[in-house]
Amino acid sequence: MTSLRRRPRLLALALVPLLALAVAGCTGGDEPSPPGPSTPGADAGADCLAPGPESDSVEVSGPVGSTPSITLPQPLSAAESQRTVVVPGSGDETATGDVVRVAITVFDATTGALVNSAGYESGTGEQLTISADYYVPGLEAALLCAQPGGRTVTVASAADMQPSQQGTAPPNAAAVIVVDTFSVVPTRATGVRQEAQPGFPAVELADDGRPTVTIPDADPPAELQLEVLAVGDGPVVPDPANVTVQYQGVNWRTGEVFDESWGTGTPATFSTQQVVSGFAKALVGQTVGSQVLVVVPPSEGYGDAGQASAGIQPGDTLVFVVDVLAVA
Repeated sequence: MTSLRRRPRLLALALVPLLALAVAGCTGGDEPSPPGPSTPGADAGADCLAPGPESDSVEVSGPVGSTPSITLPQPLSAAESQRTVVVPGSGDETATGDVVRVAITVFDATTGALVNSAGYESGTGEQLTISADYYVPGLEAALLCAQPGGRTVTVASAADMQPSQQGTAPPNAAAVIVVDTFSVVPTRATGVRQEAQPGFPAVELADDGRPTVTIPDADPPAELQLEVLAVGDGPVVPDPANVTVQYQGVNWRTGEVFDESWGTGTPATFSTQQVVSGFAKALVGQTVGSQVLVVVPPSEGYGDAGQASAGIQPGDTLVFVVDVLAVA
């Protein structure tokens, strides 16, 4: 694999096999590494599901944010998936590639029996990335085109509840999926910009937030150095933590970008236990919404081994610019 990411299996919703969570990408070796760019879903720009007689017929009870119950007028078996807005939200609709916080309940479309639910306990939902790379079409469609603060009910056809690759999970039946959408995670740091510190690499931001790093004409420092470029007002990142970030990695020796999440369609989500120690130290203790720059010496990066697939030679110093977007 050319990416530095060791991509963990997505287990945010323990609804297998019904949701048939499928993760693309490779799993790295024992050596920890920074995450690599996430891959946007293959159906970016997918159309929103329209309401239909089946989805309109489902009676959903309970307030947004609490586990719902449903009443079916009859067993449902939609030929095509449909979705109805139960409680309108506000703001922009969710789209493929968005990182969202949602609560989901899945019911059997024939009996109305509860299959499973997740995301209600925290009050802020589970953090998911909307992508065909992760979910069966029925669940992906249920997450799309929703507004924060709203609730939708989707009647997903049996065909849309199947994994994209045959043989990867047992057959699934049609399902009723109730989704409460809490929020969409920002795609860049939103904190207050800080004055640049002397001696650090210079950082310029494009209109979309993507950084350009200029390495000083000097030898790299021997110890880890950290500069906070923007201070957010969100929760503090604990140790350990699952975090969602935008990041860019630059090799001090070459000045070249060797890995980044920018331009992939979605931020990266990973555990601080799955990255090199210097990357993790840059995140722990920071607040959500912040942007940090960390200079990582070889001893807290790839040491004497390097990472040849990324052009990192033994003894290379690395520079990361990281936007801290969310923590779970």
